[in-house]
This record gives sequence, structure tokens and C-alpha cells, in this order.
Amino acid sequence: MKIEDEIQKRIEFENWIRENGSLLCLYINKQVRNKELAEDLYQEVLISAYLNLEKFEARANFKSWIYKIAINKCRDFWRKQKVVQKFWEEKVYHYEIEKSIPQPEDYVLTRCSTEEMLDALNELPTIYQEPILLYYFKGKSLREISLAKKLPIATVKTRIRRAKKN
Repeated sequence: MKIEDEIQKRIEFENWIRENGSLLCLYINKQVRNKELAEDLYQEVLISAYLNLEKFEARANFKSWIYKIAINKCRDFWRKQKVVQKFWEEKVYHYEIEKSIPQPEDYVLTRCSTEEMLDALNELPTIYQEPILLYYFKGKSLREISLAKKLPIATVKTRIRRAKKN
């Protein structure tokens, strides 16, 4: 009886994929916003679901089970992307900065541009000056600025954007 149940599950799986597979792929595509990547993840979801079909309990909804597998595959991808992106942003970039020796001309140019920037900042209204100074010159995160000024993060972002525009 158990083998017959497994065969029945596999037949139902294939029928569900034929009927709803394109919707599942569309869902994954909306999550990752990349057609080729969505197709790859779709294949991974199908393989994972097929290999774990015996773990599927008939009392659960098949659609929710397979969509949960899909979102978990997307989350795995995002975690991997975050690690790769962090490597390129932090480790490689900082490695190159540490290796380079600053030239005197660079120091003078940086100092002059900083002075020009501060002059331009002084012309801005105070509500725009504070977030820009904290973010770019003090190295504070948006969250830290938000907590310090008791403002929503969206407001801090808007003020920084408007300050840069002005």
C-alpha cells in the first residue's frame, strides 16, 4: 500500500506542476526579479520537492508546501548574494585602500573638496544639514541618525536626498 501511495503522490505532483508550474515560476521571478535566475531556482524547487515528496503530509496543502520550498530557495539565494556582495564591498575594497599610498596632491584635493562641501552644507537649512553631516562625515547609519533625531528612517532618507539635490 505504501508504494501505491508514493506513486499516487508522484502522479499528483506531476499533474500539479503541469497545471500550476508556470504560476510558481512567475512567483519566483517576482521574488528575484531576474528571469534566468528564476528559472534556475524553479528547477531547484522542483528537484527539492520531488526528492522530498515522501515527507509531504497529505493533511497539508500541496500548494503552500511547494511555495514554502520556493521562498526558502529564494532566501538561500539572497543569503548567498549578501555574503558575496559584502565580500566585494568590504574586504576587497578595503584591501585595495590599505595597499595604496596617499599622494600629497590627493590630500590637498580632498581637503579642498571637503571645504567646498562644508561651505555648500552651511547654505542648506538646518534640517538637511544634520543628516548629511552625520551620515557622510560622522559615518553614522540611517538607523543611528533616526534614533538620535527621533525621526522615522524614511524621513532621514528623504532629508539626505533633498540635501544632496540642493
